[in-house]
Amino acid sequence: MSQLTDEKNRTDLLNRLKRAEGQLRGIQRMIEEGQPCLDIASQMAAVRKALDSTYVRMTVCFMEQELGNRLGDNAKGRKQLTEVLEEVQTLLGKVR
Repeated sequence: MSQLTDEKNRTDLLNRLKRAEGQLRGIQRMIEEGQPCLDIASQMAAVRKALDSTYVRMTVCFMEQELGNRLGDNAKGRKQLTEVLEEVQTLLGKVR
């Protein structure tokens, strides 16, 4: 399987994961401090959503990269591909 080569997309994905990592650390602190389970559960749900969103973004970036490589230098085709994949990302984001 291919790797993501676009540095902007890789940076975006890493930043999303770092935010989720920070949220997880916050949850650990909440548990250590004895915070209410409902509050902890809410934060866990937020982390899950962040990770799901990151996964969708990574998948769309991969699709854009691989399909774009197959289209070659067809600027109109790449623009249409980007538009369709943005819609796919929006649709997949509504799954959860």
